[in-house]
Amino acid sequence: MGSISVVLADNHDVVRSGLRAVLASDTDISVVAEAADTLDAVRAVLRHQPDLVVTGLDTAAVREVLRALPRVRVLVFTLADDDDSVYQAIRAGARGYLLKSAQQAEIVRAVRGVAAGEAIFGEGVAHRVAELLTAPARRAEDVFPELTRRERQVLDLIADGRSNSVIARQLHLAPKTVSNHISAIFTKLRAADRAEAIARARDAGIGAHTPRRVPLSVTPNVGSVHIRASGLISA
Repeated sequence: MGSISVVLADNHDVVRSGLRAVLASDTDISVVAEAADTLDAVRAVLRHQPDLVVTGLDTAAVREVLRALPRVRVLVFTLADDDDSVYQAIRAGARGYLLKSAQQAEIVRAVRGVAAGEAIFGEGVAHRVAELLTAPARRAEDVFPELTRRERQVLDLIADGRSNSVIARQLHLAPKTVSNHISAIFTKLRAADRAEAIARARDAGIGAHTPRRVPLSVTPNVGSVHIRASGLISA
């Protein structure tokens, strides 16, 4: 049995079958289970305690898998190559992102690399990933233009986990004024409550969970790019 245990999670049988066949070419890799949806993926992860999950499911699935087994590493295998999909996968905790157009050798290399603790991104997305992770932190005005300047300030502080009383002291506002701003933020962002507003902000790269910007060493390697940096991915 291979030393790297893998769970394959994708809602297309043909994709899982193809991945299993590709990974079977490496005697160090063993596919221990397959899953067709998020619930099956979580069950498989809890049962088999794999080293790695290769998934084509959505970002929510990445989060659920990592919630079930925080130590597991996740490699996203997908058709989506737009910046937002890549960014959201990284924020969810994925340590690799590979397009389904990748060649067999690149898939095997990515599985081995992510299992070994590297952050690996396939050709076509890797240089954009480097730009995303080294760019200045996104600001509320960049992603929520409908908010006023004061509402953006309040949202920044909410996303950092500050209470209403702390926000009031920091911005020199009355507590009632802070509450009014928060109500306006909920309305404009169509957020049901504070938790949803925080999730929206953090998904946009604002607040306490914004990934750290760290120096990267990006090394092209036969069609893929390996990004080596301690603490690169924000869990």
